Amino acid sequence: MAEFSKNPDRFDPYKNFKFRVKWDGRYVAGVSSVSALSRSTEVVEHREGGDPNTVHKSPGQTTFEPITLERGVTHDKAFEQWANKSFNHGAGLGSEVSLGDLRKPIIIELMNVAGQIVIRYNLTRCWVSEYQALPDLDAGDNSIAIQTLTLEHEGFQRDYALSEPEQPTYEKPEG
Repeated sequence: MAEFSKNPDRFDPYKNFKFRVKWDGRYVAGVSSVSALSRSTEVVEHREGGDPNTVHKSPGQTTFEPITLERGVTHDKAFEQWANKSFNHGAGLGSEVSLGDLRKPIIIELMNVAGQIVIRYNLTRCWVSEYQALPDLDAGDNSIAIQTLTLEHEGFQRDYALSEPEQPTYEKPEG
């Protein structure tokens, strides 16, 4: 059976370098890295008293690992404004945490090399647990200043309504 339904001649998997992150209805500028989406389900072992040689296993609680977003430092305030929802230094006693809009859904889209969205994941009830506004600064270094945002979430789900796009083909010019 072909791996790709609309593009049966395709054999190579999608690359990991074309993606976008979206929240509040807009794409977040400059995101250069997103850590892996992963979950783990605890294994609950139990046995019956009359059957001491067999241990049965069943699924227990499922946890979702936090994800980390990285991007180069810019004038876009999206990372910092969301990070300030979980702790805003100097906001005043009782106002440091913005519980009303602390959590939000985010969308991660993977694209093929032609820029077509091929896979989309929706993450639920995300909130910022860690924020790095600036990296270590070093006058002798020659690299991009990177901000990081660690997001806790309560699950992710693939958008199965998004179907595989027809991949463009290019004909060789004559002559």
